[in-house]
Amino acid sequence: MTQGEQVAVITGTTHGIGRVTARGLARAGLRLVMLCRNVGLGETLADALRREVPGAQVGTIGCDLGSLDSVRRAAAAVLRVAPQVDLLVNNAGIVSTRHRMSVDGFELTFATNALGPFLLTELLRGAMRAPGRIVNVASCAHLRGTLDLATVADPHARYRPVAAYNRSKLANVMHTLALARRLDGSGITANCLHPGIVATHLLPRWLQLLKPLFSRQMLSEERGAATSLYLALSPDVAASSGRYYDEHQQPAAPLPAATDIGLQESLWRQSARWVGLA
Repeated sequence: MTQGEQVAVITGTTHGIGRVTARGLARAGLRLVMLCRNVGLGETLADALRREVPGAQVGTIGCDLGSLDSVRRAAAAVLRVAPQVDLLVNNAGIVSTRHRMSVDGFELTFATNALGPFLLTELLRGAMRAPGRIVNVASCAHLRGTLDLATVADPHARYRPVAAYNRSKLANVMHTLALARRLDGSGITANCLHPGIVATHLLPRWLQLLKPLFSRQMLSEERGAATSLYLALSPDVAASSGRYYDEHQQPAAPLPAATDIGLQESLWRQSARWVGLA
């Protein structure tokens, strides 16, 4: 890493808005470290970015956010190649249509969307330098979420895919707000966002079949990545922290429960125990 070089770590770049966000960061001149579950697809994207953006520095590290051990290995690999980090974009996410448990014994959607990013952020936070930014891709789905943590580690709990996704996105928002408090005065900011309803691979199969009926309401991947890039790069939000932004790059009100500091701290403590940081 050369002096003055800006380093961005981003998850989930092989599809959708993550791929577009990675391209935007490369065009902005940041050195990219992409954390991808499928390393082969990640390397293909890295090669494409190098061709598209002359001089682009892009590296790929394998990371399955649904495995805490994989997250730890990935974070260690990041720190070996980039001891200092300027930007972290927690973009990757899944929607599991059936009840599956992670290798660590947690409901898979929550493990991948909430616990993995929580652990990754904590492992990299000490390497972030001011002025740094942390951007978490959440969703307006959090507005319908409930923080029923008792079922996260229960393999026999009733499972509803949409409710599981909503819960994980609520956790993203609450994590961001709690993190921003911890970063206050450090010169590092933390914000989260709703990218809009984007026509990506994350759409459930039944919803993909209905896409032609309401395609005008859906955003392209480029428009879906706009708020992520705005929060990552714009000088207008250099001092903004602890906010939730909508798909129009405007601050929006999160679910009132998400702003409850007591609930945020309860989630933080439980997450720390689950990922082994307590």
